[in-house]
Amino acid sequence: MHLFTNALLIRFNKPYGVLSQFTPEGRWKGLTDFIAVPNVYVAGRLDADSEGLLLLTDDGRLQAHIADPRYKMEKTYWAQLEGLPDEAALQVLRQGVLLNDGITLPARARVMEPPPAVWERVPPIRTRQSKPTSWIELIIREGRNRQVRRMTAAVGYPTLRLIRSAIGPYALTDLTSGSWQKQDLIASVVPA
Repeated sequence: MHLFTNALLIRFNKPYGVLSQFTPEGRWKGLTDFIAVPNVYVAGRLDADSEGLLLLTDDGRLQAHIADPRYKMEKTYWAQLEGLPDEAALQVLRQGVLLNDGITLPARARVMEPPPAVWERVPPIRTRQSKPTSWIELIIREGRNRQVRRMTAAVGYPTLRLIRSAIGPYALTDLTSGSWQKQDLIASVVPA
């Protein structure tokens, strides 16, 4: 029997400008503007200026299982970068990047060509006509503060837009920005 048999799990496509908490703060909105389900809590965080998949649950053990790096649940990000990264920059991302809080674990990194079909961001990202942008997919097993942004900046390609597309087997798939859906637990994710 699975530990989380009766747990509620919600997939939410968090828009730009929304905090990973129910209470709004300053100029940022909270989750209460989107999700009216009592007694659910965020399993892992996304910064207000990042978008994409956020998981919420009513089960504290499941929350810890999803968020805790010990369980090594992969997180997949799509990062729109300033510039076109070369193979050397991608290789550094794959091997581990030295940041001010230590070297990152090796990641999987690839250029996304064609770019992913994503929704318009409000407000739109800043662009410069003299500097092209590109998209990469970066898959990591850590969750350091602003890690993806710091990794891409460290290899010379600042992140302009960041979307988390998946956490383990849970993905955005058909969720539009600001929408949520109850999710069945995937058996391979939860211990028996």
